Amino acid sequence: MKAVRLLARTVLGVEALAAAEVAEFGVVRRIAPREVWWTCPEPGPHVLGLRCADDLFLPAAAVSGIGRARADLGRLTEAVAALDVAAVVARRARFGNHDRPPAVDVSASYLGRRNYNRFDLEDAAGEPLAAALGLPLHRRRHGAPAPPGSLSWRLTVADDRAVLALRVAATPLHRRAYRRASRPGALHPPLAAAMLRLADVRPGEVLLDPFCGTGTIPLEAGVAAIGADADPTAIAAARVNEAARPGGPGATWLVADAGRLPLASGSVDVVVTNPPWNRQVRAAGALATTPDRFWRELARVLTPSGRAVLLLPESAPPPTLPITDRRRVSLAGQHPEVITVRR
Repeated sequence: MKAVRLLARTVLGVEALAAAEVAEFGVVRRIAPREVWWTCPEPGPHVLGLRCADDLFLPAAAVSGIGRARADLGRLTEAVAALDVAAVVARRARFGNHDRPPAVDVSASYLGRRNYNRFDLEDAAGEPLAAALGLPLHRRRHGAPAPPGSLSWRLTVADDRAVLALRVAATPLHRRAYRRASRPGALHPPLAAAMLRLADVRPGEVLLDPFCGTGTIPLEAGVAAIGADADPTAIAAARVNEAARPGGPGATWLVADAGRLPLASGSVDVVVTNPPWNRQVRAAGALATTPDRFWRELARVLTPSGRAVLLLPESAPPPTLPITDRRRVSLAGQHPEVITVRR
């Protein structure tokens, strides 16, 4: 079976962690901001189990000479029209996608100032794609979502180079099927998966998320975990999400104040969490008046060799435990840090 080139898109700042996961499925060829380029020797549905990637694409074409002028869009249209689109779609079918798509849609982005907009780019590439496949083109400029099951293409333009790629899965990988209930401040699932990979939870270790919200970290963990939150409605939402993820290890859910955790001292091996720090979610309980108490409680519940991986905004109080790793990430216009601390 012939190997296939793939492009995994990631959260900015976790490319190395995503590449480590990709290496379990194939050979990493190049890492760039938000991108992991790799070769998959054995294409199949199992590859769609990547957890740290936001999305997965089949590179179809790279077109040079796409500058600022509207006339450059003609060069893009000509290059896409010359592409063997059916061969790209056939490679996608090797990952388990065999349904007849209802439409073609293109999502475009570019860097720098141009004399055209993203919708012009989408039409320039989308029209020859739709013609080659005999399918209608869904135009994003009208604001309506694409029909479910559409062939979704991603077009990026940087400097004078355009890259066109076809999404492998029916939906972006970051859209977890278990995510039935959500709330403001809910953690982006691939970032949660990357934090868990950084935590390196071993069999038999006790994992805790004391600010679990709707349960993303415990549900991404793949091991039995404890999820706690001071808000009972958050725990109720976490239970809804757990019910939508059959077959996974069961979590223990607690309505608990993160400043007064009902856990014995030295009983937790690993903490992975996204503390509120009064950003999208207001701190509650003891932390509403004494936010530094979190660091004392964290040190109390961790075993002597325990560790914690935390997503912290710049405004967060500095940790009192030694920092062994720190990575700046970019998500939804914010630039928090993922830090690892140890007892």
